[in-house]
Amino acid sequence: MNCRSLEEFWPVYVSQHSKPTTRRWHFAGTLSALLSLLLALVLARWPFLLLAPILGYGPAWCSHFFVEGNSPATFRHPLWSLLCDLKMFALMLTGQMNREIKRLGKRPVLHAF
Repeated sequence: MNCRSLEEFWPVYVSQHSKPTTRRWHFAGTLSALLSLLLALVLARWPFLLLAPILGYGPAWCSHFFVEGNSPATFRHPLWSLLCDLKMFALMLTGQMNREIKRLGKRPVLHAF
């Protein structure tokens, strides 16, 4: 995978998250990490800063290993992976992720969580 830009990496990232369950675990992890960061700032409880990456990456990585059956993109492209995760989170939050999958030429697989 020789992506030269974030725009080139995005379709690869989406293909690595083909199963809805994987995307849901990423969403839950990202939401937990963001809430942990918010708590750290609002309550000035700095241990929440240490908890944020564990809450964010833990569920995401487990979903790659046990649901998707692939290796997390974080290992190869940490910054692009983080940015794409935030983009996927925003698209899921606004209900636009399935449309994005279709735009990229991939059909969303509908499963029960």
